[in-house]
Amino acid sequence: MKKTSNVKRILLCAFMLITLLSTIGCTDFKTGQAINNSNSSSNNLLSSSNNSATISDIPAYSGKPYVELDGNKPNFSSSDFTTKSFENYSPLDNLGRCGVAFANVGTDIMPTSERESISSVKPTGWQTVKYDSVSGKYLYNRCHLIGFQLTAENANELNLITGTRYLNVDGMLPFENMVADYVKETNNHVLYRVTPVFEGNDLVAKGVQIEAMSVEDNGEGIEFNIFVYNVQPGINIDYSNGNSSLATDDKVTNDSTSANTSNSSSYQDSSSKTIIRGNSKSKIYHCPGQRDYDNMADSEYLINFNSETEAIDAGYRKAKR
Repeated sequence: MKKTSNVKRILLCAFMLITLLSTIGCTDFKTGQAINNSNSSSNNLLSSSNNSATISDIPAYSGKPYVELDGNKPNFSSSDFTTKSFENYSPLDNLGRCGVAFANVGTDIMPTSERESISSVKPTGWQTVKYDSVSGKYLYNRCHLIGFQLTAENANELNLITGTRYLNVDGMLPFENMVADYVKETNNHVLYRVTPVFEGNDLVAKGVQIEAMSVEDNGEGIEFNIFVYNVQPGINIDYSNGNSSLATDDKVTNDSTSANTSNSSSYQDSSSKTIIRGNSKSKIYHCPGQRDYDNMADSEYLINFNSETEAIDAGYRKAKR
């Protein structure tokens, strides 16, 4: 009788142990599943760099602002696709550089007001330098990785890099416009990932990889994978620190930060023209001292005039303030 009782106790303990282990196993599995679901876009962001371009993948710049990668096919995984809008930005690295920016662009996260000033952000390698040969004079712009018109980000330091005017306007802007127009016209979503590509400890990126694919129509509307070069024709750039110099004998005008490198010279612009800054989208021009004059320096719509008369003749009107 005692032996039978002992057996029963052993069986009961075994049953309780099995039940406990099963419960723990189920709890862990469900918790892990919940974490994966709730942070799916964040996990995608962190893992996306595995398929990102490296310096060795990029052909040398050959006169065009961008080059197609991987047959122009983006490297999104099946788990990336969703009809819910999101945007994620990597933390700055130990040098203060931006990382991957990843969004699913929908009309609900696009801007509903004008862009605010971003002049408070100074991304790595930032220098304020002007060249006569550059449209708008300024060599560098504060370039959004994901354009303002797509996710309405203003002075977000996780989304702004030091980029040339050429990178910003000739390279990135046409693709941002394409995506924005598609989303507005169809009300569909577009997966959009931008990866700045740095070499070693350089503070200025060699360029950016942009991948995009429309979700609801499986890429029929938007699909591309490109690398946009962070170059400026006619200008030499030291990517380690942002210094620059002319590749020709054209004149260069320097503002608060010098553009000197060890083997380059700087020249003061001898012309004393007043630069009028126009907005090619609104057709409004701004004079020195007006409220938005300084903010216009970084605008993708910037166009410069040598006088108010020149701006008026081009169909522009003066800002009220």
